[in-house]
Amino acid sequence: MISFSNVFSEIACILAIATVVGALALWLRQPLIMAFIIVGILIGPAGLGLVSANQEVELLAELGIALLLFVVGLKLDPHEIQAVGPVAIIAGMGQILLTGGLGYLLGILLGFTGISAFYIGLTLTFSSTIIVVKLLSDKREIDALHGRIALGVLIVQDLVVVVAMILLTAFSETSNQSLGQEILTVFLKGSFFLLCIALLTRYVLPKLLHKLAYSTELLLIFAIAWAISLAAIGDSLGFSKEVGAFMAGVALASTSYRAILGAKLVSLRDFLLLFFFINLGIHINVEHLGTEVFSAIILSLFVLLGKPLMVMVLVSSMGYRKYTSMITSLSLGQISEFSLIIATLGVSLGHINENVLGLITLVGLITMGVSTYMIIDSHTIYEWLSPILSNLERLIPHSQQKLGDLEGVDLPPVDVILFGLGRYGGSLIKDLQGEGLKVLGVDFDPELVRVWRSRGILAFYGDAEDPEFAATLPLNEAKWVISTLPGERIGLTLLHTLQHRKFAGKIALTSHTKREMEILDDKGADLVLLPFRDAAKEAARTLISQINLDRF
Repeated sequence: MISFSNVFSEIACILAIATVVGALALWLRQPLIMAFIIVGILIGPAGLGLVSANQEVELLAELGIALLLFVVGLKLDPHEIQAVGPVAIIAGMGQILLTGGLGYLLGILLGFTGISAFYIGLTLTFSSTIIVVKLLSDKREIDALHGRIALGVLIVQDLVVVVAMILLTAFSETSNQSLGQEILTVFLKGSFFLLCIALLTRYVLPKLLHKLAYSTELLLIFAIAWAISLAAIGDSLGFSKEVGAFMAGVALASTSYRAILGAKLVSLRDFLLLFFFINLGIHINVEHLGTEVFSAIILSLFVLLGKPLMVMVLVSSMGYRKYTSMITSLSLGQISEFSLIIATLGVSLGHINENVLGLITLVGLITMGVSTYMIIDSHTIYEWLSPILSNLERLIPHSQQKLGDLEGVDLPPVDVILFGLGRYGGSLIKDLQGEGLKVLGVDFDPELVRVWRSRGILAFYGDAEDPEFAATLPLNEAKWVISTLPGERIGLTLLHTLQHRKFAGKIALTSHTKREMEILDDKGADLVLLPFRDAAKEAARTLISQINLDRF
């Protein structure tokens, strides 16, 4: 066993080891969460026995969890929650109920008690926001249709996590009160807590934040103090620190400062969360992991295979094609960092023992590791399974037919098919139609499709990355297919699909960089649009014209 002269040296050693193991995890394309849990096992009693500053590490871990929930709350602007759409709500809640119920039954079949099986089922339902957002962002798919649906499902899961923690902590304390009295007490305390936050949000916080915003550093310090203070108050009321921190974030979510606070707190949150996962690893008994290997493998297979299957069926039942439903489902095939938090909470409340915590942690390690490759290689997996999925798709009617299913729809002849109806694409459509061209617009945002239809534009719902969608397009009549969606991957996918369909017209793609433009041009694009360059040239022409007029 290695000993250090002070806590500072010990923390420095922990961070150094975490850096080395984290770098190895990145090289192996594994999530850092796994690396940090392994670091905890390595430096804990089961490994090198480096840690004696348990209280300091636990304090940093608690701060990390509080900031995690605070940032989650910051992102839950009520207006954005409404915009998530029915698919996220139905798929999210449906998956939670199905996974939780079947996970509970699996726990019972594996010989666990009712309360342990309940915790197992509950923790299996949630997917990792950190892993999904990080990997989808790296793949530049966070704004794709499947990325939006996955994020919507994760938001629903985050809300359920908070409700679950409230219920677990509120009803965990022993008392002589009846169940009805306990429910009334929880309701009254919760109502008082929410009322105080609502009053502060309405009458105090806007003016206070406006004053503090003159100093970004002071604004950030206030946000952290606000989060930690409400976490402490929530804990004293029996709702846990996490719930208080979450409500602190929600209170600031509707303000104009949420974006800057969220951006500045992410790095601090990630740094402090490092200590949560290390602390979790420190307290894992390796012997417990070894005794639960069989159960962990069964539960991991359920999460890796069964959970995506449930999501895929639910998303398909909402009318989305097999490509969208499949890629979305592959993103959610792991358990969450919140699963580990809930399991740790269960141990502290005396509901479950260390064996169950070890089991859930082992399931987390397995599913996070394997699902990383499932997300990275999702398009390859889709190509493998596409023929099988076609049979499933025939059984499920498409509810988005009103917006975008072109099969069986009599369309007038079109000159141009344009993907992307945002600001750039919308301007192109108006200019092209102004020249007498007939344009069919396609976008994966149903609201944009509805807006353009209300303006008399022929617009349909569809995803440029869905190879099956191209089969429904009137490619034989169109002279041009234009994509205003930037990115090498989107452009190459659409180009490959059109070439496979033997499209005889010309293809225009969009890029934001010269390197991407050269790649798309080399692969066969007839024209590559550079919106920023073109806009700058147009602005320069306008300015030069105005300057010349001023001279005379």
